[in-house]
Amino acid sequence: MTASDPASALKTKRGELMERVLLVSSTEKGTAYLCALLKGYFPAAPALAKNGGEARRLTLDGAYDLVVINAPLPDEFGCELARRVSQSTGAGILLVARADMAAEAAQKVCDAGVFVIEKPIDRRLFDQALRFIAAAQNRLASLLEENARLHRQLQDLRLIDRAKCLLIETLGMTEPQAHRYIEQQAMDLRMTKREIAGEIIRTYEN
Repeated sequence: MTASDPASALKTKRGELMERVLLVSSTEKGTAYLCALLKGYFPAAPALAKNGGEARRLTLDGAYDLVVINAPLPDEFGCELARRVSQSTGAGILLVARADMAAEAAQKVCDAGVFVIEKPIDRRLFDQALRFIAAAQNRLASLLEENARLHRQLQDLRLIDRAKCLLIETLGMTEPQAHRYIEQQAMDLRMTKREIAGEIIRTYEN
């Protein structure tokens, strides 16, 4: 991250900026200060919530890349909200708490992947926290993509096995013959084996 481009380290795996931010803060002074800090990193102004209940409603209605909680809130401290948002969304979460409360807050939320920094805010720590959050978001995105890829592969294998069984039952092929038939059809027709399997199932099932 450079001084001229503080948002450069807050990019997703695809090179997109983290830009959907929710700021939960009940005081005008705290809201104004955090908005000014966030302005250096994000192109758009954050969505605002004044208490935990309002923040919960907003996170249900929209997806956010980052949720910043300025504790304490009028209806709760903020730890409960941080844990809830962590469990129900993919947002990175930054909890800002007074120095005498930060350590206890960190103990309550660290296992949920919530970052806690003290007030008054050290800009270097704020910068580092946002970078850590962006890195964690990218790691999570990689894991989710890999999980989705493996799930698709498993679905493909199940579909192909189903098609093989139909070829064996209806055309009397052996398993190796059915396997080669699907591969050859995929090559000849320039289709995926999953697509060929789908055609076989539509043709011979029922």
